[in-house]
Amino acid sequence: MKFSIIIPTLNEEDGIQRCLSALQPLRSTAEIIVADGGSDDNTVERAAALADKIVCSATGRARQMNAGADQATGDVLLFLHADTSLPPNALHLIRQQLGSPGQWGHFDIHLSGKPVMLKVIAFMMNRRSRLTGIATGDQAIFVSHTVFSAIGQYPDIALMEDIALCKTLNKLSRPICLDAKVSSSGRRWERHGVWQTIVLMWRLRWRYFLGADPDALAALYNKGK
Repeated sequence: MKFSIIIPTLNEEDGIQRCLSALQPLRSTAEIIVADGGSDDNTVERAAALADKIVCSATGRARQMNAGADQATGDVLLFLHADTSLPPNALHLIRQQLGSPGQWGHFDIHLSGKPVMLKVIAFMMNRRSRLTGIATGDQAIFVSHTVFSAIGQYPDIALMEDIALCKTLNKLSRPICLDAKVSSSGRRWERHGVWQTIVLMWRLRWRYFLGADPDALAALYNKGK
């Protein structure tokens, strides 16, 4: 079972080498694809020596991940954010569970950062994803390449692409929920304020479920309020 680890990036020069360096031991069984959305810093240059492929596309996480998937040769696609690191034996854990009978899944999450509330947020994210079958992109969603292509990839929307993908995949099977935790940066909560970000994310989700335009939601998300 070969893996393709697809990392969407946009101006991640400060952390991309750290992210990719941690993945180097996996390159015997996984290809690393950086899907850049038009960075105007040194992200691409710093990633080049540590990735198998650099794919450039229009800005937008869904478009970038789809562009990376188009170039992927792995049997399993693993979508990993640039500020997220995998747990030890991550690929082995996926290999053990995938296809029995689930064709997709995600990890539990740990949020790194100073605010104590990040632990509570991570706990609630893990509980919610297990109850609803809806994971966030921060939880390193993985899926059979064949299934991903069959459902039409990520929908081309500006925000909530992870929710939309999970809703489609849930029609095929419940997700594999791995207890092992990815570690993801809590930088957004620290930058915009923990409570303000919590309120914002719930507002955005609620408006999305009510049919709001993802482009308008993405503008609010990018402003952080």
